[in-house]
Amino acid sequence: MAEIQIAPKYTIGNNRPTFIIAEIGQNHQGDVNTAKKLIRLAKESGADCVKFQKTCLTEKFNKTALTRPYPGANSWGPTYGEHKKFLEFSNEQFRELQSFANEIDILFTASAMDLQSLRFLASLKVPFIKIGSGDSNNLLLIKEAAATKIPLVISTGMQEMQGVRATYECVTQYHKNFALLHCVSAYPTPLEDINLEVINLYKKEFPDIVIGYSGHELGIDVSVAAVALGAKIIERHITLDKRQKGSDHQCSLEPQELKLLIKKIRELEIALGKPVKVFQPSEHPCYNKLGKSLVASRALRNGDILQLENIKIKVAEPKGIDASLLKDVLGKRVKGDINEDGTILEEYLE
Repeated sequence: MAEIQIAPKYTIGNNRPTFIIAEIGQNHQGDVNTAKKLIRLAKESGADCVKFQKTCLTEKFNKTALTRPYPGANSWGPTYGEHKKFLEFSNEQFRELQSFANEIDILFTASAMDLQSLRFLASLKVPFIKIGSGDSNNLLLIKEAAATKIPLVISTGMQEMQGVRATYECVTQYHKNFALLHCVSAYPTPLEDINLEVINLYKKEFPDIVIGYSGHELGIDVSVAAVALGAKIIERHITLDKRQKGSDHQCSLEPQELKLLIKKIRELEIALGKPVKVFQPSEHPCYNKLGKSLVASRALRNGDILQLENIKIKVAEPKGIDASLLKDVLGKRVKGDINEDGTILEEYLE
């Protein structure tokens, strides 16, 4: 099965635990101290990694996009460029945040929003680089990202299947150390638009790479269900307070929700177990009480041949030959006598 090796102690995929990315994005409100609080929240909640977004504004947007008016309750500036600049950390601030994450032992990375940001993140030696849905059709960026040979995690929101295949083909020219995340870029995502079955579609279409899920829905249930369907990476936005200014906060997880999500995923992983059907030790008390045995439907005498008409299946005391072995005893000869309704024991058969 597909795996990604992203750090010496982190392998994603196969039978490994689900890799959980706490997406801070720009929910830090442009404040480094708030960003550190979110990093610590992710660590204390059991997340594997924190993720930010790195953008060179003049590389990602043209001049007209940066100067267009951006009014509204979530705006941090009169134009879109000023709004984005307010929320963008400098290279030095990124290094500070990476150092803080290293100190408390949680992986640190970011989405590369343009080629310049990609090169900066590569210089930080992040364990993997995220390509967000907004760039899932940006084959120039994806090609250069793949050429670095750094592991990639790519969201696939706002794409048709043809576009997802193009992304896959672009990266696999260089390596297969990457993951595709099913994603719907609506904040929050309506339930009827989520289509978790796409996870199964991706698993069938791309069996040689890791598949995950990046969710923007309200609550945690859908993300837990994604793990049940086989998602090996779960990415969710996190926030200190959903009521804060910003368009991502509403579909982000507050501290207790993040902790509960991770708890539920880890419990589900235990319950999913392995594809092996065995009689579990925990079932013995029930079997001892209610497990079925073979009994004589009439008195059997020495030399009688066991046939369907002289056998019944009942809860018996003492417990005898298990009911599942019925076919194995047919045609065997009885030695000694067995009373009607008596248990058929192994020692009674030749």
